[in-house]
Amino acid sequence: MPRTLGWDVGGAHLKAALAEDDRILKIWQEATPIWQGLEHLEAGLTRILGEVEEIGGAERHAITMTGELSDVFASRREGVEQLTRILCERLTGDVTLYGGAAGFLSPGHARAHADDIASANWHASAALAAAAIEEALFLDMGSTTTDILPLLGGTVRAQASTDRERLVAGELVYQGYTRTPLMAVAARIPFAGREVPVMNEFFATMADVQRVVGILDESDDLYPAADSGDKDVEGSRRRLARMIGMDCGQASDGAWEWLAHAFAEAQLRFVHDAALKVLSRDDLSDDASVVVAGAGRPVLRRLAARLDRGVVDFSDLFDCPAELRDAACRAAPAAALAILAGR
Repeated sequence: MPRTLGWDVGGAHLKAALAEDDRILKIWQEATPIWQGLEHLEAGLTRILGEVEEIGGAERHAITMTGELSDVFASRREGVEQLTRILCERLTGDVTLYGGAAGFLSPGHARAHADDIASANWHASAALAAAAIEEALFLDMGSTTTDILPLLGGTVRAQASTDRERLVAGELVYQGYTRTPLMAVAARIPFAGREVPVMNEFFATMADVQRVVGILDESDDLYPAADSGDKDVEGSRRRLARMIGMDCGQASDGAWEWLAHAFAEAQLRFVHDAALKVLSRDDLSDDASVVVAGAGRPVLRRLAARLDRGVVDFSDLFDCPAELRDAACRAAPAAALAILAGR
């Protein structure tokens, strides 16, 4: 069987998944800050393609992207065109682009279908899940955003397709597991028995929160800390303290842990409210499970418990070795494309 490489080209990460005969063989994730220059994408491609060739290569490539949103591009359309050109120059064999509901498209259609191709990675993951489960609420929390989609009868019941429309519909929430700045999570926060204002400064991110709470897998946090300091619990406490105008030594370790829990709760409520908005359409029965994907599955499992629904891990929906399950969930769109394009 031909081997297929699924690509998810984000603004911050490049992810790839290799599949053969509906089975995931390997997953890659590289930090590629496109906003700092396209050479980072080129370097990530070189590293991944080098390893792919070492294990036998791939005959087919399927691409989805969100990197066109990066401000290195004058417009999203320009981003789609440039990213398509870069990928097609580097990849050999059969290359297709994923256009969401428009399906797989040839690279020659990138310009005409830029609106379909732009930020369609969510649809790939949801479409694979919809093909495997009769009814579910699909949740994917990545480093920056969360997707919320009803699945019913083999279809993705999305009300929107563009980022703007998806934000309005509640299907896209700009809350992520690691890269979201804390000033975007709460304006005021409980601390030491009082409610205190949060500084509108990029002092800390949700990675610091997850680290202090104790649930962060460091492989999910590939970028420097906000202060470029130590990525350990003490460093994260120091950054959390700055968010409320304090130094770490001015309160106990327990106080900073409670502050982290407060930020985690504030973010969960953002996503919970959006999920309730989507569920209020009454597309799904009360028995519908929640499919969780992305690095933020620990958060999404808490949400599923609040919604009183069972949980299905994204990696349970296809053939995936046990040692790759976490990686496949982190790279859900890439894994989905590798399987869908292979079919």
